[in-house]
Amino acid sequence: MASPPVRTSSRDSVDALLTACAGGDPASFTPVYDALAPVAYGASLGVLRDPDHAAEVTQEVMVEVWQTAARFDAARGSARTWVATLARRRAVDRVRSEQARRDRDQRDTDLRTGESARDVVVEDVERSLEGSAVRRCIEGLTPTQREAVVVAYYGGLTYREVAEQLDAALPTVKSRIRDGLIRLRDCLGVAHRV
Repeated sequence: MASPPVRTSSRDSVDALLTACAGGDPASFTPVYDALAPVAYGASLGVLRDPDHAAEVTQEVMVEVWQTAARFDAARGSARTWVATLARRRAVDRVRSEQARRDRDQRDTDLRTGESARDVVVEDVERSLEGSAVRRCIEGLTPTQREAVVVAYYGGLTYREVAEQLDAALPTVKSRIRDGLIRLRDCLGVAHRV
């Protein structure tokens, strides 16, 4: 009797398939690609809002998944969460790269047209001081708040994904993030809007 086909819709089977393809067998990567490429595309599209850029990022992410499958650790989260995180990070990098290119182009245009250039040194110093203040305030959070806020905002994860990654209840994660953001707002002296 033939064994039943592997269903790639369940979390455990996708995790197992990703772990299996870490050995480098191209045939084992096909079901992983089929199951996880839509996850990468959705995460990329959510950040980039451009289907063409999202498709490019998806291809880059899936190549990275193929090359680094051995790094996947099912104990730290699901394959879907891992791939979504990789895709979000790469999409954010793409946005930053595009913004840096636009900024360079704008500076070049400003210099060519004789307009006064912005005071880049002052802006860099202000950005550095703001970054230092944020780091100081993040260090002032409780360890559980800090972990939840950092995972959510620097990792670009949803509440549900944070809860899954931290192995905590969804309402608990929401409370930690909310309380952490309130403490950050107060620490940074940001005016509360009613």
